[in-house]
Amino acid sequence: MEPVTHLLTGACLSRTGLNRRAAYATLTMVVAAEFPDIDTLWSLRGPIEGFQHHRGITHTFLGLPFEAALIVAGVYVWHRWRVRRAAAPVGSRTKPLTVAPVRWGVLYGLALVALLSHLLLDYTNNYGLRPFFPFNDRWYAGSIVFIVDPLMLALLLGALILPWIFGLVGAEVGAKKQPFKGRGWAIAALVGIVAWWGLRAVEHQRAVQMAMAQSMVAPTPESATDTTPPPDGSQSQDATHAAAADSAYVPTFLPARAALASPDLLSPFRWSAVMDFGPVYRLAEIDTYGGTLTTGETTYPKPGRSAAVLAAQRNKLGRVYMDWSPMPFVEVTKADSELAAGGEEPSTAATVVTFRDPRFLGGRLRETGRQPLTGTVELDAADHVVLQTMDGHVEP
Repeated sequence: MEPVTHLLTGACLSRTGLNRRAAYATLTMVVAAEFPDIDTLWSLRGPIEGFQHHRGITHTFLGLPFEAALIVAGVYVWHRWRVRRAAAPVGSRTKPLTVAPVRWGVLYGLALVALLSHLLLDYTNNYGLRPFFPFNDRWYAGSIVFIVDPLMLALLLGALILPWIFGLVGAEVGAKKQPFKGRGWAIAALVGIVAWWGLRAVEHQRAVQMAMAQSMVAPTPESATDTTPPPDGSQSQDATHAAAADSAYVPTFLPARAALASPDLLSPFRWSAVMDFGPVYRLAEIDTYGGTLTTGETTYPKPGRSAAVLAAQRNKLGRVYMDWSPMPFVEVTKADSELAAGGEEPSTAATVVTFRDPRFLGGRLRETGRQPLTGTVELDAADHVVLQTMDGHVEP
């Protein structure tokens, strides 16, 4: 999920009453709820490094205990600085620094809870994560919530803002100030989010079932369609055989072998699906409320094992992409022979291999024309890599 949702989730978790258990609970849980995304710093070493390590070790069960220790250590330094700053002469009375007791063991446990909330939120969208890495390389994705969910944001913001507003009203009428307020609002918001997930999970399963029930006509064999006569106008023996094969050809229907459904930004009933029919992929838009499925006219053939494709897949970008994407679209095109990518020098690339993920090609992304998480590998005539890009950013 995007950072704001993570931060608000950490704050709401603290407001459920956990902030009464230990001082600095809210600070710790807000920081911890977003901390795993520190792996974005890998992008400073290049777009492919950033892509490779995004949702990497900091998003694993193995990494969480170390991250929690680092966060609590940072809070401890902050606490010691506050203590020194508030130091007063002996015998003077000072106001307590914290309302709740300082309990570092409890704070460590709360940091773990907030860190786990980050993994859970990331699991709910379709990008996925590998929580058991390095013992298990498999990616897991719930694919029930878009990376930005307006309803979740509204619930979380409401749980944090409304108690403050009502507190202002209470102050005006002379009500007693409460040190820990908003617990009921926070719990209600989190329960509402879980219910929202439940609805989306049910509709996601329906969308996958509708996609798996589809079939398509297998691509026609070339021998059954190539009936072009020779230039001299005579009927060759091969053409005669092709015509006979065409008349005897019986269409074969391919069932869907696998299907993925990606969520919509707003509606829990609108899904973008991709179906694997064996030799080709096909995209579809699904409305689970109306029970309709609309397939696109374009099919995406799976790439052959050409030298260019194999060279691109053996390259770093290709390895990372093929490991992450469950249904990668791999397209092979000839490079522009006049201009290099992003420059004015003659291009040395003979072939461009493009990697795309169908989970980020449908729905509202298709309507905007955006194709995020697209990688390209340019190769020369000898199939040596000359240029790599990720999301339009050139690898140095």
